[in-house]
Order: sequence, then structure tokens, then C-alpha cells
Amino acid sequence: MQDKILIVDDEQEIADLVSLYLTNEGFQVFKFYNAADAWSCIQTENLDLAILDVMLPDMNGFELCQKIREKYQYPVIMLTAKGEGIDKITGLTLGADDYITKPFLPLEMVARVKAQLRRYKHYNSGTQTDDVITYSGLVINTKTHECTLNGKALSLTPTEFSILRILCQKKGEVVSSEELFHEIWGDEYFSKSNNTITVHIRHLREKMDDSFENPKYIKTVWGCGYKIEK
Repeated sequence: MQDKILIVDDEQEIADLVSLYLTNEGFQVFKFYNAADAWSCIQTENLDLAILDVMLPDMNGFELCQKIREKYQYPVIMLTAKGEGIDKITGLTLGADDYITKPFLPLEMVARVKAQLRRYKHYNSGTQTDDVITYSGLVINTKTHECTLNGKALSLTPTEFSILRILCQKKGEVVSSEELFHEIWGDEYFSKSNNTITVHIRHLREKMDDSFENPKYIKTVWGCGYKIEK
């Protein structure tokens, strides 16, 4: 079955080009130039991934990403303007899994899409040997992709889920941002600023009501990375 990819960009040439490359790779593509039409598709199609431009004529991509995250957990890739660092941080905070800065190479987009889908499908496939990870009231089910904290469900994006899973599986070990990148995105090709992981960690702490100054779960080891105590 073909993976279903949503593309939303009001720059028609960019949307058409990305659509062409993804279609040639065997994906089923749903292409829109505004958020309203895209939202109708989101509610009717069983999508596997969404690519959202930040600047849309009727609703910005951040709002659309936030609406998606209220109900769906598939990966979201944001398209941001060159040099707009705040766009990247905002998108990640609202639940995006990755971002690409315009202008970009279409083949880079295809590679990012494939990497996100590999990770998402893998961690929802139930292929892990240990389906359930527990730690101090935290329960992570890698088979069902569900996570609870003290009996309360946590609504995590695929990237947030992956980060928490990795840290819990390596309890007591310091995991660097570089290691997290490699395990989550699966390719050294996606070398980028540590700020991306920092934003995801901050968002995880907020959802877990964890303190940065006196963390119960995710501890920052300055200059090294992150760890969850054994």
C-alpha cells in the first residue's frame, strides 16, 4: 500500500515540484495551496505524513500543525523561510518533527520524508523485543506507541516518543544530541543544530510537568547530553 503524503504550500511551483518527486518515488500525494482544502483532506484521508509551509494565505502552518496534533500523531515536516530560526523553534514546539529551510533540494525533501516514515512505521510496528518500558510511574509501550505517566496518558509526537524511549532504554547513560539524531533520523546526512533536540526535550518536560532546575526524569548533563537516572 502506498504511503499517503500531504503537501500544503501556496507557492505552486514548489508544491508541484515536491509532488512530482514524491510521486516518482511511489508515494500517493495530496497537494493543496491553502490550509482550508488541506484540512478537509486531513479529516477524510488516512495520511502517513504532512509537509506544511509556514506562510499560507488563510491559516499559517503553525496553526495547521497544532490542529493536526490535536488528533493525529503522524510525522509533520515544516517548510520555513531561510534564516527564520524562530519559525523552526515554533514549529517544533507545536509538534512538528522536522523542518526544511527554503530553498532546498527536492532530493533532500525525499530523503527527509523517507527517514521520518521509516522511524514512524518502525516504532509502530511492534518489532521491538521489549514492548513495555517502565520507570518511576512512566510506562512506554513501544508496540502500541502509547505512553502514560502516573496513569495519565501523554500525547507525544513521534519524535518526542522516540527521544523518551531512547533515554529510558539507556537509563543511567548519558546520550548526546548527536546520538539522538542518529537513532531518530537514522542518517548522518541530517546533521543540524543541537537546538532541535533542545526544543523537543523542553516540550517533553512541559508535557511531563518535569522541572529543568530539579528534574525527576530528564536530566541535562552540560556539554555531554541527556540522561534518565537509573
